[in-house]
Amino acid sequence: MKNKKMILAIVVIAIVGLGSIFIPKFFNQQKKVKSADVKVGVLQFVTHPALDEIYGGIKEGLADEGYADAKINFYNAQADQSKVTTMSGQLVDQKNDVLIGIATPSAQGLANATSDVPVIMGAVSDPVGAKLVKNVKKPDGNVTGVSDKFPVAKEIDLIKQMTPNVKKIGILYSSSEDNSKSQVADFKKVATKQGYEVSEYAVSSTNDITTTVNVALSKVDALYVPVDNTIASAFPTVIELSNAAKIPVFPSVDTMVEQGGLAAVTINQHDLGVATGKMAAQVLKGKKVSELPVEFYDTTKPVINETVAKTLGITIPESVAKAAQAAKEKGTK
Repeated sequence: MKNKKMILAIVVIAIVGLGSIFIPKFFNQQKKVKSADVKVGVLQFVTHPALDEIYGGIKEGLADEGYADAKINFYNAQADQSKVTTMSGQLVDQKNDVLIGIATPSAQGLANATSDVPVIMGAVSDPVGAKLVKNVKKPDGNVTGVSDKFPVAKEIDLIKQMTPNVKKIGILYSSSEDNSKSQVADFKKVATKQGYEVSEYAVSSTNDITTTVNVALSKVDALYVPVDNTIASAFPTVIELSNAAKIPVFPSVDTMVEQGGLAAVTINQHDLGVATGKMAAQVLKGKKVSELPVEFYDTTKPVINETVAKTLGITIPESVAKAAQAAKEKGTK
């Protein structure tokens, strides 16, 4: 009897010992297989540096959360609304585990294509106005994500510091983008209270850019460009025309300052993308959309194009220069 008990004890110890070796390996292997089998559908509205930065950030955010080997099905609609609809349907049909829309039209297209698959919006300035969510604190549908609501008051303060002689500001935007309309309303309200004369210049497509910009430049002292995909995709044309007229342009993203805008209080698009990717990862790990409030990414920094300032004969105030330099020293782009 004692021998039987001893043998049984040895067998149990052996099983436990072997289990401690092989079970973790099994589950780790299962985790790797699960990660490799994950499918993420991404729809980007158009090609331009700001949205490209967001996509890069999304991939980094997913990798940070353990999904570096996830399969990403990426589509770019190239600002074609019919492609947004078609590609949204294709991404749903592919049975992706989560969908990510870069820019408002893409997020809207995905949301219209499915009410079941979780949709994470990236770079949507006004999620409620775009009818993507009703309650940003507790989304009740299948959509949540990261908003880049622009800090209008900070931008107007920067305009005042950089160009104190400016009295008339023109807002250049696309009439077809819901996110732009809300930004225009916010900017106009705050700027008017600050004593500026504000005029709107809307385009229906990039084909209207040259004509509309020329009209605006003949009537204003400066141009403001909100977070707008249509204008961003044709921004080099805007800069070419404004430089010829010696009119400063104040955009809303850092990449547009690099392209020739004078200055902006910006949100880092890459970092916004990282936040978007990490939110998508939370869904992949089992979080429900209703458990993920819309995140308002509002970390800002001043960015100045010193070359443009010199070309336009604009002196950069010391306080603004110091703030921009401090942002660089912190490692921001």
